[in-house]
Amino acid sequence: GSAGPLARTIRAKLTAALQPTHLEVRDDSPLHGGPPGAETHFGVLVVSGRFAGLPPLQRHRLVHEALRAELAGPLHALQVTARTPQQWHSDPQDNPPAPPCLGGSKREKRRG
Repeated sequence: GSAGPLARTIRAKLTAALQPTHLEVRDDSPLHGGPPGAETHFGVLVVSGRFAGLPPLQRHRLVHEALRAELAGPLHALQVTARTPQQWHSDPQDNPPAPPCLGGSKREKRRG
């Protein structure tokens, strides 16, 4: 497919860690002004039975834990939608659009 190496890694790691019944990995990098092929901004929609009984924060933590190395390196922004299979079947929705990028980098020091 046309997915880049980071997109494939995200898909593989989330599949291994969460055994999703549905998984969408969306590369939003072109919307954020990076060079072609940058793979820095992603959105994921993960539907997994592992999320049953967990509040949204705990679900996001599971996703972030699976992608710890990528979040420490090339991945600048990750939008997570985490749903149980029951939630997905009762109201299937597409992965929400990416929010606007505020610019900057996690490698830059913020002025405050």
